[in-house]
Amino acid sequence: MGAANILGVLVLTLLVMFPVSSPVYALSLNYYDQTCPRAESTISDAVKKAMTNDKTVPAALLRMHFHDCFIRGCDASVLLKSVGKNTAEKDGPPNISLHAFYVIDNAKKAVEALCPGVVSCADILALAARDAVALSGGPTWNVPKGRKDGRISKATETRQLPAPTFNISQLQQSFSQRGLSMKDLVALSGGHTLGFSHCSSFQNRIHNFNSTHDVDPSIHPSFAASLRSACPLHNKVKNAGATMDSSSTTFDNTYYKLLLQGKSLFSSDQALVTTTKTKALVSKFASSKDEFEKAFVKSMIKMSSITGGQEVRLDCRVVR
Repeated sequence: MGAANILGVLVLTLLVMFPVSSPVYALSLNYYDQTCPRAESTISDAVKKAMTNDKTVPAALLRMHFHDCFIRGCDASVLLKSVGKNTAEKDGPPNISLHAFYVIDNAKKAVEALCPGVVSCADILALAARDAVALSGGPTWNVPKGRKDGRISKATETRQLPAPTFNISQLQQSFSQRGLSMKDLVALSGGHTLGFSHCSSFQNRIHNFNSTHDVDPSIHPSFAASLRSACPLHNKVKNAGATMDSSSTTFDNTYYKLLLQGKSLFSSDQALVTTTKTKALVSKFASSKDEFEKAFVKSMIKMSSITGGQEVRLDCRVVR
């Protein structure tokens, strides 16, 4: 079966799994070939330009896309600003630290100049996340396109995002509700090869862990000491934290290697080595960057094909 056929089956499977209230639509690799052929290169240019000024942009875009897809599907609801009495997703607790929204705005502005009202913000975010990975030394892939932008964005729904404190059964439930498997969970967690985390996301592991241990015993002692030094119990430093892995601006498989050494940040990272099946995948990805990249691409296409919206916004921050 060719790649296009596999993709078709995948999209159809996802449409069955995620019935949406809006009309069902299928995604396509050549969606903008006639209507906006320069869309992808224009978006890539915007991502490249932002990266030259700020090396944290790739991690920000990848995380933004994950957080978008896990709430109401990949419908750019994470980009909408709060209006009146409605607090939008971007102002929900897990999303307060999301940044680089301006990259999507800049890409949208450039695409609108070429093809007004054609390319959705949801597609721009999916393509920008792919570019973020590729431009950080990771794989590239063809992104299925044709997503629509959603009209609803509620901060309260960000409670549905998988938390850094989750154990393996909570993670499995969160992913399976979205049609994603344990393999998808382990592969997509590899996105933690990029970026930085504030102390609050791993504080639970390094202070008052439980009644018998102050520090999570699964953390390597020297790594725990460095984290406690960066994040003391009553931390007053606003942006204190740690990089997600030791090569935090390069998309590679270092995350998995560190995971096997007890040097991961989150409880949800450590959770991946608590079952035989997920630990075997961690080991596989740690020993082969190629295997990790293949799995990551497959899982990204699957996750980014969870559809939701109804329209094409003209401004990514407001509904039409």
